[in-house]
Amino acid sequence: MTTQNTRVPSYDEVEVGTELPAATFPVTRATLVRYAGASGDFNPIHWNERFAKEVGLPDVIAHGMFTMAEAIRVVTDWTGDPGTVVEYGVRFTKPVVVPDDDEGATIEVSAKIGAKLDERRVRVDLTATAAGQKVLGMSRAVVQLG
Repeated sequence: MTTQNTRVPSYDEVEVGTELPAATFPVTRATLVRYAGASGDFNPIHWNERFAKEVGLPDVIAHGMFTMAEAIRVVTDWTGDPGTVVEYGVRFTKPVVVPDDDEGATIEVSAKIGAKLDERRVRVDLTATAAGQKVLGMSRAVVQLG
């Protein structure tokens, strides 16, 4: 669980290498069903184990956009305002495999300031892993600070 900041951090307070508070996000099959309903993405690789295995996956996998959204929460919780994210991009490197049990999977996210940019913006470099494997590559956000 994460706690949300109440003010946008100041550009002057951060330096390259400053670490944001890390977070973990649990993912269960129920989470995937709720996300499918909200997003309209009912691809069976996200809910049907038999189908997922037939197409060569190890099991049901989390939606890529869900994984991406969970990762950026580290940044939005840090700034306290989702509107501070002016750019965000990732490469999907490995799927988040979600077993059908009481535990599911866990996405672990850490982030740090990778560069200070013009106009009081910073580049935040994120690392997202699940089951010890990096699931997002080149995960970066440009954030407008106060």
